[in-house]
Amino acid sequence: MKKFSIAELKQLAHELRWDVIRAVSKTGGHLSSSLGVVELTTALHYVFDAPEDRIMWDVSHQCYPHKILTGRRSRMGTLRQQDGLSGFQKRAESEYDAFGAGHSSTSISAALGMSVGKSQKGRAQNNCIAVIGDGAITGGMAFEAMNNANYLQARMITVLNDNGQVSLPTGTPSAGGVIPSGALSAYTSRLISSKPFADFRQVAKGISSLFPSEIQAINAKIDEYARGIVTGGTLFEELGFYYIGPVDGHDLENLVPILENLRDTPSNKPVLLHIKTEKGYGYAPAMQASDKMHGVAKFDVATGKQFKGAPPAPGAPPKPASLTTIFANELCRLAEKDRDVIGITAAMPGGTGMDIFGRRFPKRTYDVGIAEQHAVTFAAGLAVEGLKPFCCIYSTFMQRGYDQLVHDVVIQDLPVRFILDRAGLVGNDGPTHHGSFDLTYLGCMPGLVIMAPAEEVDLRNMIATAYAIDDKPSCVRYPRGTGYGLEKLNDLFDLGLTEVPEAGEVLPVGKGRIIKDGVKGRPGANKKVAILSLGTRLAAAAEAAKELEGEYDDVAVTVADARFMKPLDIDLVRKLAKENDVLITIEENSVLGFGDYVLHFLALDGALDDGNLKVRPMVLPDAFIETATQFQQYEAAGLNAKHIVGTAAKLLDRAKVPAI
Repeated sequence: MKKFSIAELKQLAHELRWDVIRAVSKTGGHLSSSLGVVELTTALHYVFDAPEDRIMWDVSHQCYPHKILTGRRSRMGTLRQQDGLSGFQKRAESEYDAFGAGHSSTSISAALGMSVGKSQKGRAQNNCIAVIGDGAITGGMAFEAMNNANYLQARMITVLNDNGQVSLPTGTPSAGGVIPSGALSAYTSRLISSKPFADFRQVAKGISSLFPSEIQAINAKIDEYARGIVTGGTLFEELGFYYIGPVDGHDLENLVPILENLRDTPSNKPVLLHIKTEKGYGYAPAMQASDKMHGVAKFDVATGKQFKGAPPAPGAPPKPASLTTIFANELCRLAEKDRDVIGITAAMPGGTGMDIFGRRFPKRTYDVGIAEQHAVTFAAGLAVEGLKPFCCIYSTFMQRGYDQLVHDVVIQDLPVRFILDRAGLVGNDGPTHHGSFDLTYLGCMPGLVIMAPAEEVDLRNMIATAYAIDDKPSCVRYPRGTGYGLEKLNDLFDLGLTEVPEAGEVLPVGKGRIIKDGVKGRPGANKKVAILSLGTRLAAAAEAAKELEGEYDDVAVTVADARFMKPLDIDLVRKLAKENDVLITIEENSVLGFGDYVLHFLALDGALDDGNLKVRPMVLPDAFIETATQFQQYEAAGLNAKHIVGTAAKLLDRAKVPAI
């Protein structure tokens, strides 16, 4: 493509756009972000010499065109599937993926580090480009990097891809209205609306100020005129960046020569190129959709209609709602009765259920942008004033606000309710989005109440319980997925329900429950096994118990649901340890989580001293679980029912199914 004319590049961009559409229609994935940067991707790879020149895509929702152009077109059919292509940039996948991503606001720091690294190594060719959206640039880390870039006088290009989509989805009713979250978005919008798109000829005149002083002197008058048109004074210039824009991000005739000018300047001054694009550009169904078809299932190319499963048959019960919807509805129920209930999201209203809450209670919904640190301390401030904040953040993104959780909430014992969606393995988004570590990093916090529901009834109960806890911080972590529905709830957990409750009940804090009592159910059994689950693996534990008792007539299996990691139900743990020969703990979390917490208690309590109890914790392996379906990931992690059966059988010296 380096030899293409502009006309041929336009044709390439057209073909690339439809290649993305066809590929994603067969696999699902992040569609509209990629469609919005087709021309930019084409221009960057035409002008710069990747992989020697580093091109980074912040978050990298938008990296599909980049993957197609860099040797992975034939594998796009494996996108976000087991043993297939990642949905994000991934260094292990290609030398063209300069920096892995998945979380936001990291690209400018990475580009700055690479630029300085190239300078330290004395490399003559030094072009490092960070492409960051108007959502990701709201993250504080992006400004930390920009603040440092001019100080270091590092040669780098930041491309601000401005498409007006700050949150997912943008436009959710909130205390700030329905406009994109934050003053920065409003500022960049004013920059775009206040002046016409910059022409590359104007930009070329302005760029002369980046050349040596003798050339600058010749062009001083021209430059003064050009910069008045192209930039005006901007926030980015105050941070020490040379600002260019706004530029039409879909116009290759302008983009290519502008990028060529930036490539050829000898200056070490950081540059910000501000482009305006449209998510979903070139595909009518995406451009017309309220969410711009940001994240999609498989879909029909002609209509954009997504294939999300067949509707229930006539007369059949409705399909269970998503757990996110169940949480949001329970929070709405509580908010109807108490005006102090507040919902907070960090630019993820759709993913956390805050879009549902926002439609009901816009004045009590706060979208703080991609700013988890701020979200946590903002919630702490609300709690100081007697409000009841629910801080709703994906488990994986809560990692970004950890110091604030410790310093601003837990140490001060403030009653902030943390609602961690996507806890555990999440499927196709892969290792950057798994909630694998929250029980580990939260479990060491003194005084923090930690709950994990196994099913949708307890999810409602735990939201009601968190609401009622008003003297200390609390956390509810729950997985990606849907509820079980009435029939499965009764079949798996023997709940004896005639209907699924629509309101949560406050649970006794620190008390678990026994789902199946093997000691009472099989009093004559000479071998007794207890499976103690926290959260999502309770169904697998119930299935394993049934299989074990079906296989071995002399084995009784008790299944218990801890419900709480902190405070731990020590009476339940003591009972299970006393009455059983084998105790297996299982959780959807890394090592040093719930299982270790139980082992620590058993050791201190002396329950392991006589050597009569065999204990095994089942946790996620000490490795990152790659992209696949959730079931495939549980198989890889060794956390399905057959693995529990294998673990128990091995401890009973009857191993027919190997434990993993």
